[in-house]
Amino acid sequence: MSPSPYAVHVSAPATKVLDALPEHAVDTAWDILAAAADDPFGFRQFDTDDEGEDVRYAAVGQLSVTYRVNRPLHSLTVLNIVWIG
Repeated sequence: MSPSPYAVHVSAPATKVLDALPEHAVDTAWDILAAAADDPFGFRQFDTDDEGEDVRYAAVGQLSVTYRVNRPLHSLTVLNIVWIG
């Protein structure tokens, strides 16, 4: 049996960005977050800082998401979303 996905929490600043995005970008953001919830360390961009490994950056196309992994609480907090469009 595989472990359950991490819970995803979106910060207030990231929520404001989500609210302003076009629908297809919001769908992409949630797809990224679903993948991150299943494997928080699966996105390997900028994976060179061992001390900051719990702050992750996931990018797909024009959208990037920065999130923090809270291992003890088994959750992710979305810190920032950037849409270049």
